[in-house]
Amino acid sequence: MKKTTLVTGVILLSAMVAVSGCNKKTRKDGPTVDTDSVTTSGTGTEFGPDGQPLGEWQGGEGAAGAAGDLLSQTRIYFEYDSSSLTAEGQAIIEAHAGFLNGNSVSVVLEGHADERGTREYNLALGERRAMAAADVLMALGIDSSRIETVSYGEENPIAEGHDESAWSMNRRVEIRYGN
Repeated sequence: MKKTTLVTGVILLSAMVAVSGCNKKTRKDGPTVDTDSVTTSGTGTEFGPDGQPLGEWQGGEGAAGAAGDLLSQTRIYFEYDSSSLTAEGQAIIEAHAGFLNGNSVSVVLEGHADERGTREYNLALGERRAMAAADVLMALGIDSSRIETVSYGEENPIAEGHDESAWSMNRRVEIRYGN
């Protein structure tokens, strides 16, 4: 009986050590990222569905007021390990829903995560983030056939550092317009 308890304890301890080792990736700390040096040039985030800068297809810079300011933002940021929209993220997606209600374009919501966690976990988290934005669009009347969600997980970071300033920029959903 004593030997069985000892063997069971050793097996459980070994299993706990093995599982805890699979929980997250370990990365060495690297250089910090100067957020002023990050560029979105060439990513399509500053252009609308017709290839014109966002301000122009909104009817000119400042023409749409506060809604135009929100509509010019094509990134929604998330808290660590969360797929819940922040108040700011909610306002941005609502502004895009207003634009989509008046136009027949489609939208692609690209979910991203920072480098922490396993590849599989980050892909699932990116998908949950994209779906959170899609759910708001659908609740505001956008047909699901016009919404596509994609998850890139940690694969397409916009900030390459290994600290909170870089990670916070990589936890996002990017809004891209199609035809």
